[in-house]
Amino acid sequence: MLSTKDVAVVYETLLSSPGMSDTVKITLHIPRKNVLLLTRIIELGLSAKDSEQAGLLQVAGKEALGELNGLTSDLLQKAGLTEMYAKLNVLQSK
Repeated sequence: MLSTKDVAVVYETLLSSPGMSDTVKITLHIPRKNVLLLTRIIELGLSAKDSEQAGLLQVAGKEALGELNGLTSDLLQKAGLTEMYAKLNVLQSK
C-alpha cells in the first residue's frame, strides 16, 4: 500500500503529464435526476476534509477546483435546476 505522500506524487505526475491541460468537449445526455446527483457528488468531493479522500484534490490546484465548482453551476443551469437545488440545500441544512 502506498503512503499518502507517495499517492500525492503519483497524482502530481499524472496531472503534469503532457496534454492534461488540453481542453476537451464532452457532450452529455443525462436525466435531470443524474444532474442533481452528479452535482451533489462533486460538491461533496470538493468539501472532503479527510486527507486520504482528498488526495487528488490536494494536488489539483485552486484553479482546477474552481473550474469544477463552476461546472456544477453550469450543469444545474443547463438542466434548469438551479433554484430547486438551492432549495434542496436549504432543506438539507435544517
